Amino acid sequence: MKAMICTTTLFGLLLLLGDPEPLSAVEPSPVGVTTQPFGTCAEGPVLLYTLRNGHGLSTSVTGYGATVVRIITPDRRGHLDDIVLGFDKPADYAAAKLNFGTMGRYINRIGGGQVTLDGHLYPLTKNSGPNTMHGGKLGFNRHLWKAQVVSEKPPCVRFSRLSPDGEEGFPGNLRVNVTFTLTSDDRLRVQYAATTDKTTVVNLSNHTLFNLSGPGHGTILHDIATVNADAFTPVDATSVPTGEIRPVQGTPWDLRRPTVLATHIDGFGNQPPGYDFNYVLNKDTSAVLSKAGEIDDPASGRDLQVFTDQPGVQFYTGNLFDGTLVGKGGIKYTRYCAFSLEAQHFPDSPHHPNFPSTILKPGDHYRASIEYRFGRK
Repeated sequence: MKAMICTTTLFGLLLLLGDPEPLSAVEPSPVGVTTQPFGTCAEGPVLLYTLRNGHGLSTSVTGYGATVVRIITPDRRGHLDDIVLGFDKPADYAAAKLNFGTMGRYINRIGGGQVTLDGHLYPLTKNSGPNTMHGGKLGFNRHLWKAQVVSEKPPCVRFSRLSPDGEEGFPGNLRVNVTFTLTSDDRLRVQYAATTDKTTVVNLSNHTLFNLSGPGHGTILHDIATVNADAFTPVDATSVPTGEIRPVQGTPWDLRRPTVLATHIDGFGNQPPGYDFNYVLNKDTSAVLSKAGEIDDPASGRDLQVFTDQPGVQFYTGNLFDGTLVGKGGIKYTRYCAFSLEAQHFPDSPHHPNFPSTILKPGDHYRASIEYRFGRK
């Protein structure tokens, strides 16, 4: 913390002296993983793991919910700031009405709160009107995962847990892990893996919420967004996909070209208004990971690109924040205070044969990868 304060003070002095040129680097920091207590939850003590890559970027993740708690990265002048929404202790994550962390067993919605697999109907926990959302009342983001430091160079931590047969109604004992790796070229890799002993459905993703100017520094409405998708999946009145795959051309959903978020934020008819839709990604067949989207923050110069091997991405602009949630540093989270790009399979895929399948059978291996690439302009 002392190094961060000194670095910030140094850059503040340079700005006061009128230096007009962006700074190209920040003060080096040790590469590796450090561990510290992060409080307790119902399942035991919780630790916080901080991954540093040596030139300004660090990521702090916790075993509670396999959650990204902080990402500290420099702006165009080298000023360091935390660009992730979150809380100071696990109890606040547990109590929050909105979701942070690793979403599972199925991110997003399953219509009607049930699935049929191998001829058997499985009622699921309904926690979003008539539907199941983000895995139920106690999804993967509200459990304590086991942690393992995989390596110091590159800094890498893996979290794992057993989701027992019947948890939130989902069949099968699901063994799942998520690995966070911070690279020397400012990329945070998030890799999921899972196996089951009974046919089930799996759709895992990371629900980190970003404000590239830093939480408490205004809304994201001035940000410039690009989503690499020619189509999206329209939803019904309960936000469950209808099964249609509709072109974005000529609609407010079209983000194929860089678009200031304020441009269409009121144009969708949903309440509260804003982006909260699954996009059908264009795939780069020559690469393992395809670009899902990019957010550019003109105020700070920070730029975030998201790459994935998943077929869809849910783009969300913090529509449901209303100021009642108070996060790190006493900051109130208000509408449009953050965005997320949740790489995923499509919502409600079990009920739409035309969607990519999310079924996992015994003997098969589920894998999903997301890569966040941090830059400055």
